[in-house]
Amino acid sequence: MKKIIITLFLLYPLVSYTQTATKPQLTLADALKISAAAEAKAKQENWNVVIAILDDGGHLISLQKMDGVQTGSVEVAQAKARTAVFFKRPTKVFEDMVKQGNVHLTTLPGVCAVEGGLPIFINGVIVGSIGISGVTSAQDGIIAEAGVKGLGK
Repeated sequence: MKKIIITLFLLYPLVSYTQTATKPQLTLADALKISAAAEAKAKQENWNVVIAILDDGGHLISLQKMDGVQTGSVEVAQAKARTAVFFKRPTKVFEDMVKQGNVHLTTLPGVCAVEGGLPIFINGVIVGSIGISGVTSAQDGIIAEAGVKGLGK
């Protein structure tokens, strides 16, 4: 009996890891779908951008740099996406608040107060974010919105 209890105790962690997660997640397939929709909108408008898709922990799932876009946009797109996922709101919220004089927001760690970053939700749960950089902030926001709509969830 003692051996059975010890065996069950040792196997419990293995059993718990094999359980299916109930929280929605942003998959690589989802990220590529979002990125494709964003790229299609950018091409339609003849805008070259960087498209960054992050998971809910702020980790990069997908990064796409279109031809002709400035290299600095690689970091900016990721910063916008990190802000959107960590604060669970569009980066435009921060941009608008700074424009209203709330410049102290720029001192918050991890805040990129420039439009173009959007959180991504599935069934009301944040699963990741998108960040776009390469054209004006308003144009980046339009592309990000097209990307999120491309997920269709």
